[in-house]
Amino acid sequence: MEQLAKKLLDWYNKNGRELPWRVKGKAHPDAYAVWISEIMLQQTTVKTVLDYFDRWMKRFPSLDILAATDIGDVLLMWQGLGYYTRAKKIHECAKVLMEKYNGQFPQNRDELLKLPGIGPYTASSICAFAFNMPETVVDGNVIRVIARLYGITDEINREDIYRRACALTPQKHGADYASAIMDLGATICTPTSPKCLLCPWHKECVACELGITEQIPLIKKPEKQKRIGTLYLIQNEQGGYYIQKRAGKGLLSGLYEFPWHYDNEPSFEGNWQDTGKTIIHVFTHFHLTLHIVKGEINCGIRPDGVFAQPNELKNYPFPTLMKKVIKGL
Repeated sequence: MEQLAKKLLDWYNKNGRELPWRVKGKAHPDAYAVWISEIMLQQTTVKTVLDYFDRWMKRFPSLDILAATDIGDVLLMWQGLGYYTRAKKIHECAKVLMEKYNGQFPQNRDELLKLPGIGPYTASSICAFAFNMPETVVDGNVIRVIARLYGITDEINREDIYRRACALTPQKHGADYASAIMDLGATICTPTSPKCLLCPWHKECVACELGITEQIPLIKKPEKQKRIGTLYLIQNEQGGYYIQKRAGKGLLSGLYEFPWHYDNEPSFEGNWQDTGKTIIHVFTHFHLTLHIVKGEINCGIRPDGVFAQPNELKNYPFPTLMKKVIKGL
């Protein structure tokens, strides 16, 4: 096990990616930056996150500034990343850290787990990347690397993967090792066309030896539902578009949107004209298709909504779904 870790660390020292939220050879000095990057990277690629991370750190360079910011501004900076509950939890967590922890991240996994929006994966990541602890961090890349290393052809059991990954994790160089095994999956042990001959573990890899690398891992994903609905564009005499803040705590809550509904729900009353335009968006668990119609000024309007000119829409936090609509206006 120690030899495998050494091989991987040597490979990482020469080939690991340079990323703004980590420092080779040691922990990152700012746990805040590590935390933000880890939350952003959930369900999002490194390539996408780089620009968002840079803009975020310029706008909210420290925990105290973030905690004192209105949630609307936080959502505005987050728009386009999706999964907006993450941004809300970041804001909530920042306030808790300022109020109860004097603006400092606990250097303890159990204590980190008490914070809003921080689960086992994020807690382990902070411990490893910010405090150089020997924490086992398992994401999709690591699952793939471990499954191939041991030649696991059965459907993936995450507890088994975690146990095997733990056994490989060295007691020193926590930040580098966690970064190394993730980079191995992201750049070498890729889902398709893996570069096995460049892998520091290719001699020990069971899948490589058996020639079944691309058949592993076996992860069954539930089939996504398909939903259809209608989106309503309402303009006033000045050319402003009616938008409203989504209420509740569910999907996209707290963000602005054009009125819309699923086809199995009551429709807005009014004299609607079909624009012939359709928006398709893929959420985690379902595909959504929205047909766009135009209506009169008094159709479907809520008291808490506003009319915004096209050039003012950029000042409101919209989910990616609605940004697709704005792009087509």
